[in-house]
Amino acid sequence: MARRGIVSFGGYIPAKRLSRKLIAEAVSWVNPSLAGLSKHDRAICNWDEDSLTMAVEACRDALKGIDSERVAGLYFASTTMPFADRNNAGVICAALNLDEAAQTMDVSGSLRAGTSGLLAALGGGRDGDDRELTVLAAADHRKAQPASIQELTFGDGAAAVLLGTEGVVAELLGSHSVTRDLVDHYRAADREFDYALEERWVREEGYFKIVPEAVEKLFERTAMSAADVQHFVLPGPARVVARLAGSLGFEPGTVRTNLHEQCGDTGAAHPLVMLVHALESAEPGERILLLGFGQGVDALLFEVTPAIVQLSPRRGVGGSLADTSREDNYFRYLSFNGLVPVAWGMRAERNNRTAQSTFYRKRKAVTSFIGARCFACGTIQFPKTGTCVNPECRQTATQSDFAFADLKGSVKSFTEDWLAYTPNPPLQYGNVRFEGGGNLMMEFTDCQPGGIRVGLPVRMCFRIKDQDESRGFTRYFWKSAPIGANESEGQSGG
Repeated sequence: MARRGIVSFGGYIPAKRLSRKLIAEAVSWVNPSLAGLSKHDRAICNWDEDSLTMAVEACRDALKGIDSERVAGLYFASTTMPFADRNNAGVICAALNLDEAAQTMDVSGSLRAGTSGLLAALGGGRDGDDRELTVLAAADHRKAQPASIQELTFGDGAAAVLLGTEGVVAELLGSHSVTRDLVDHYRAADREFDYALEERWVREEGYFKIVPEAVEKLFERTAMSAADVQHFVLPGPARVVARLAGSLGFEPGTVRTNLHEQCGDTGAAHPLVMLVHALESAEPGERILLLGFGQGVDALLFEVTPAIVQLSPRRGVGGSLADTSREDNYFRYLSFNGLVPVAWGMRAERNNRTAQSTFYRKRKAVTSFIGARCFACGTIQFPKTGTCVNPECRQTATQSDFAFADLKGSVKSFTEDWLAYTPNPPLQYGNVRFEGGGNLMMEFTDCQPGGIRVGLPVRMCFRIKDQDESRGFTRYFWKSAPIGANESEGQSGG
């Protein structure tokens, strides 16, 4: 059987950027030294984003132009999954409208989850069918305590790689893992924030001892050396990584940026985010050493193949980093993350209980965004009903499933409602006209007040609909968002 490797990739960094200077100005009275970390911006989720919705976006990017019927498995790596006891990967699978026969798995428990999940997924696929594909998505949306170093260094983001044996753009040459319970930080099951240990301890006993051991063993297995590697990918403090790479014999030009200036550390997703960013500019024949650090090390060595030239453009990490919007309100960021209580008034006092039986029966419409096309007249509509909505047709039992998620549309009408409750006022909603026909009243997201206009091009995105705080249940649905410059052309940035 042919060897499995990466056949496609995608990335997603939320558009919102919060200035670290803004954070430092608000909290440096607690710790003046935080001002030294106040350069550039960090990526933050909108109120209706989390690790699951970001993973969906990264997967959609990776699956662009790919026959989704070939996907036989989906792995989801994260330390911030919305559900402790629900198949998070299964929700992603449904949002992507993949076959229900696809195998799904959640991988968590360490910042190494992204690379460990990648190793597991590379060994996936059912025997006898080389066309089958496996998706590995990694995403994190970590909360940071106000006035902590993590508040300035963390970032939100996701990446996804599609794995198979046909059209491989990056072939796995070998791997080696070291599992060692060196605690550099941790988060107990009942705690909201990470507890970080002293940086020197992590540097001297962690990075400088465990990483070299894994790299040396990997090079022994593959008969390679530092001179054979063009991209050194290791999340971590820039100075630590540069010193470590130098001690291992890597040239300074091979060390990939940790993207601190562009988005921040995206947790379990960051090795994959950096890998995708490297693949966006890698040339055939170049080799990428990928390292995931956390209670040990995963070391994977890839070689880029000529097939990468034929891969259609992705928005990728580079495209996401290019499309940004500035968040200028630190208090709003705190509110989005549930770090400050806000008096929303009586309109927020409502029962959000989800009718689970109804949701189950309508899951294809709600999660997969499946409407219908009338095979008698061609009219598309959402939701699917027993009768065609075309007044000149009105035939019954003529509705076939039709996916709306990848359709683009335009604003037909809109309302900005400052009285209705939303975690980010005003509530923006209206009628969206889809390409090829069909209209739907839906919410808008990623829009500033006054930023919506009739005719505005929009795309569909999977987002949080609302939260049932009383029962701890998150509801998801699709919303429309303005199309960014790099989304309209499907480009990935280098």
